[in-house]
Amino acid sequence: MHSNAMPPEASGHAASNARVEANGRANAHGRANAHGLGRVNGQDQAEVNGQADGIPEATVARLPVYLRALYGLAERGISTVASEELAAAAGVNSAKLRKDLSHLGSYGIRGVGYDVDYLVYQVSRTLGLTQDWPVVIVGAGNLGRALANYGGFVSRGFTISAMLDSDPAIVGSKIARLTVRHVDELEGVVARHKVAIGVIATPAGSAQAVCDRLVSAGVTSILNFAPLVLSVPEGVDVRKVDLSIELQILAFHAQRRSAARPESRAEGGPGSPGRSGGGNAKAAGGNAKAAGGRSRPQGTPELAAKG
Repeated sequence: MHSNAMPPEASGHAASNARVEANGRANAHGRANAHGLGRVNGQDQAEVNGQADGIPEATVARLPVYLRALYGLAERGISTVASEELAAAAGVNSAKLRKDLSHLGSYGIRGVGYDVDYLVYQVSRTLGLTQDWPVVIVGAGNLGRALANYGGFVSRGFTISAMLDSDPAIVGSKIARLTVRHVDELEGVVARHKVAIGVIATPAGSAQAVCDRLVSAGVTSILNFAPLVLSVPEGVDVRKVDLSIELQILAFHAQRRSAARPESRAEGGPGSPGRSGGGNAKAAGGNAKAAGGRSRPQGTPELAAKG
């Protein structure tokens, strides 16, 4: 069942980033208390007030990007940030960023910007990262191992509670301080650890069966790395990550750029017999004729280079 989709990777700076992000979360909670946003019966007061409702999906998809940028700013010791600077760090325009953050009830201070620690708290609260989320990984191959060893999950509130596989050679081994259990224990593991999120890192052939078992066990959020579109009932959220698709998209754009280069030279790129190159050649040809020499044909690369 284990997947060989990705070679194992060591996250060299993951521990450092995890410490920074953990400190950022602690600072954000402290700043939130200073702003009067405590917790009511285990929930954030803002959530009780309903401020987290009605956020567009496109905004939700950008919030993790903002959070990553904010952690980077906090790591550099920056306490306040202008919308333009945060937008640049997140790769969006400032108007879109301000609109997204307005859904969180955060408008910044004119002439000052946003409080970084407090904004970390607001985004984390909206994403549900102010509590811990138990996660089970099904598939302990190369990809599953890399995910289990990634240090960034814990700092964001995700705890890898268990790893499961069906390969007798892997079951019982240790990965990231976890003992790999047999997939037959899936339902018991979900119940015992109160698993909220299931990660499928298996080959495509077994992914749907694993998904069905996770859903039957009560898991309603699934991250799917298998190259397969999963069928799930209403009320179950699936996020698909397919690295091969991303590579194919990159290959498409690389091919277009590669094909455009000779075309641009033909249409007048620098040093080529196109429009501007032809103009240079004509001028150079005229100079050569004026000097009493016989001009070469217009557009000759050697002549264009001299001109």
